[in-house]
Amino acid sequence: MEVTRQKVDNLRIQQMTAQRMLKGDVPDEDLEQYVQERLLFTTLEKAQNWARANAVWPATFGLACCAIEMISVIGSPRNDLSRFGAEVSRASPRQADMLILSGRVSIKMAPVIRRLYDQMLEPKWVISMGACASSAGMFNNYALVAGADRFLPIDIYIPGCPPRPEALMYGIIKLQKKILDHPDLGWRERYKAQGTEERA
Repeated sequence: MEVTRQKVDNLRIQQMTAQRMLKGDVPDEDLEQYVQERLLFTTLEKAQNWARANAVWPATFGLACCAIEMISVIGSPRNDLSRFGAEVSRASPRQADMLILSGRVSIKMAPVIRRLYDQMLEPKWVISMGACASSAGMFNNYALVAGADRFLPIDIYIPGCPPRPEALMYGIIKLQKKILDHPDLGWRERYKAQGTEERA
């Protein structure tokens, strides 16, 4: 391992400035500029949303074939979901704040999913992954719920049968933007419908 040393040119200047500040010899304008360069002001809500958006914890939960794609996103180093702070999957809904519905939802399973959703603590988000979770897809029959939004709120819909891992990561990024209160306009941009975005 090679160690390279770099000479810090302005270290002596910084030390002298710090000593002058401690003595109170710095003019008010310089002191104000020094403080403005080093402080960041925000609201508690924005700080909370920033933390929540960068640490969404998905529940370990899969319904059908889309779950295989979801596992390849969460558990695979190739896709590396940890770049977005969502790599910590939780087996208990009480420790998770994101539910990814991956696969078809049967009528028997719907109350179970609703119960899992109710056990999650606020704030919580749901991603509907794939055509089956969004609209029953190609398996549309009497035993399936045609759309998970019939029994719980959905924040992000990801189309595809099954969606590629990149699509799920794109959906998670869109969810992060919703949490940060900067949702994408999407189709609203075409119809000039700014201000009607859904917010998490």
